[in-house]
Amino acid sequence: MAEVLSNSDAFMWRNERDPRLRSTIVTLILLDRCPDWHQLVDRIERLSRTVPRFRQRVIPSTPFVPPRWDYVSDFDLGFHLRRVTAPEPGSIDALLELARVAAMADFDRARPLWEATLVDGLSDGGAAVLVKFNHALTDGVGAVEMARILYDPTEFADRAAHEPKLPEPTGQSRLGALRDVVEYQTGLIGAAMATPLKAAPAVLRAISRPVDAVAGGWSTATSILRTARPVSKPRSPIMVDRSLIRHVYVHELPKSALRRAGHLAGGSLNDAFVAAVAGGLRAYHVKHNAPVDELMLSMPINLRTEADPMGGNRATLIRFDIPVGIADPVERIRVVRDRTDKARNEKSLAHTELIAGALNLMPRSYVGSAMRNVDLIASNVPGFPEPVAFAGAPVRMQYAFSPTLGAALNVTLLSHVETCALGINVDGAAVPDHDVLFDCLTAGFDEVLALAH
Repeated sequence: MAEVLSNSDAFMWRNERDPRLRSTIVTLILLDRCPDWHQLVDRIERLSRTVPRFRQRVIPSTPFVPPRWDYVSDFDLGFHLRRVTAPEPGSIDALLELARVAAMADFDRARPLWEATLVDGLSDGGAAVLVKFNHALTDGVGAVEMARILYDPTEFADRAAHEPKLPEPTGQSRLGALRDVVEYQTGLIGAAMATPLKAAPAVLRAISRPVDAVAGGWSTATSILRTARPVSKPRSPIMVDRSLIRHVYVHELPKSALRRAGHLAGGSLNDAFVAAVAGGLRAYHVKHNAPVDELMLSMPINLRTEADPMGGNRATLIRFDIPVGIADPVERIRVVRDRTDKARNEKSLAHTELIAGALNLMPRSYVGSAMRNVDLIASNVPGFPEPVAFAGAPVRMQYAFSPTLGAALNVTLLSHVETCALGINVDGAAVPDHDVLFDCLTAGFDEVLALAH
């Protein structure tokens, strides 16, 4: 059977009918010097041969079957991989403008859903690689795994000459399309019939301990309802509008200090990260005379296992309110820790695909409206703990600008060696004075980092 999108991937793909909900991820890789172009082409070619998604597009399936992945017979690496000279003055601001435009632009959907651009001629003698891909291709953790194909442990690494085999494109006849429908529906029926067998132990427990069984079933049901419940309006009284305009910023933090701040307050690095974002948003709302106690946060949770391929998404979004109104950063970290732990232990996480499948049956207008009422997204992606090189050039830093998916902003932490690199993606309509918001966010991180000193 042709490979169809998972319910989660199909959910994000269908939502892109509203361009405000596009799931484009942009990464910016800073290099100490310009990489060897031929090596760079070789690395990307290897990636496209190793990970099928880089040579596939998404096409509609027959009715009653989700969209599917289809090999592009006329794949052209030169279309996806380009080289430009940085616009004057060749600074980080010029790179961020390129990243901002990339985050707003859609893909040619007749082709694979990714692009990469080498930007040379930076004023400091360095270079950058700007990579853009659709979230259906992979998630943040999967992207880091893919980068292992591109990166070397040193700038002088010697790659073997062996090239992975080219994938073989497959055609689809009418008979094949009919077979896909039959196989897909048969798979659903088989899963439904298998459920009673898998539930046999639970049935036995229900007979012997009926009160506990009812309580357990009820807690799972209520957990699913909490996860999929509609959001009627943003918690923020000022970050309410949504648009196609994006503004991006970067900021860097010492990883050890952020981790220490979290530990001193009884939390983790991630708790300190979220609490710092909450502190920045607190300052922003106070500056606008619109104080708010809580904002709704969506946070990706990694569900990837060693058996999962690099392509596709193996993450789900959890939602919970963050304590923006708490002035004390220590108390804020503690509350974030408690709420994050509770959200991570929701029983609904085991039913992510079921929930996504149910949401795919809902009207797009309803689902899109709910997504546009989330206040913010924050994501923490573990990067490379040791220095790496890309096509002979040492990687200085890398940032990820994840999609807002209808929220007012997305703050993504991508660690690199001993640095936490923040990529901040802001909706220009939700936050017209985005430079003020950036200053407030950096102040929020300074406040949390001060705990470590």
